[in-house]
Amino acid sequence: MARGRRPRNYQRQAEKPRFRINQYIRVPRIRLVGDNLDKVSRVAGREVSSDIYPTQQVRDWAEKLELDLVEISPKADPPVCRIIDYKKFLYQKKKKEKEIKAKAVKTVIKEIRFGPNTDDHDFEFKLRHAKKFLEEGAKVKAYVHFRGRTIVFKERGELLLLRFLKQLEELGSAEALPKMEGRRMTVVIAPLKKASQKQRPKKTSTPDRDK
Repeated sequence: MARGRRPRNYQRQAEKPRFRINQYIRVPRIRLVGDNLDKVSRVAGREVSSDIYPTQQVRDWAEKLELDLVEISPKADPPVCRIIDYKKFLYQKKKKEKEIKAKAVKTVIKEIRFGPNTDDHDFEFKLRHAKKFLEEGAKVKAYVHFRGRTIVFKERGELLLLRFLKQLEELGSAEALPKMEGRRMTVVIAPLKKASQKQRPKKTSTPDRDK
């Protein structure tokens, strides 16, 4: 072994638990709550309700049930605890958090840039991209960038964006009218939800009235 080098037989510091449990709850008294207080009452030999108890006493009850004393609300006075299976509690909590995260919709915004003098070919090319983005559920941020003296063509830029919106009305709708942001005129188009997309009513033939 080289001189001055530390041996590598040390143990890594244990990860800090997300909640204080068992012996790590060092306050003298806690408020016990839960839906299993009838089981706690049986091991305690008396009726136990949602109330304040000495911490050590509640910890003993948890040990008899082969469960854990878990601090749920540490900022309460006194802290609120439950007697539960800590590993199962963490598993259910992580599962719920994962479900919430999976349900959360991540908003994607795709940008499309125009110039005030954009020709029809370029317009159609960018229109096809915008349709694809909206069909995939992304928002489209379209803007006209005015360089130098082209700032005088604001009306032309606004007409271009309004034409763009008109071409996309079956797939998306503007969150607001086009507006100037510095040297850009911008509009954000949100995709229509499938359930809310307008369906054209079927034409029904009606007999002509006799004159």
